[in-house]
Amino acid sequence: KLPYGSQRLLELGIALASRPQLLLLDEPAAGLNPAEVNDLISLIGWIRDEGITVVLVEHDMKLVMGISDRVVVLDDGKKIAEGSPDEIRTDDRVIEAYLGKRSEHAPNIES
Repeated sequence: KLPYGSQRLLELGIALASRPQLLLLDEPAAGLNPAEVNDLISLIGWIRDEGITVVLVEHDMKLVMGISDRVVVLDDGKKIAEGSPDEIRTDDRVIEAYLGKRSEHAPNIES
């Protein structure tokens, strides 16, 4: 039996075998260790560079901010922000939703 991280990468390979134009990934980093997440980031980057559109639903901000051209942020099922990773990192609505009220001491969301 393959280790969990290898199983996840194999699932991506199977999905790519159909030569999709669009790939929807729902929480692909769930259960992966940091090294496996780094491998996943590289793989998703390669997929994107091959011209396949990737729609990513993910809570791992390192992955989201490291690979995304555009980010849409949902809070309680409603869109609260959309923009580049840099725009999202500094968006007051995103900071408030995920970190609480912004104060001068609240950190920006970083990748």
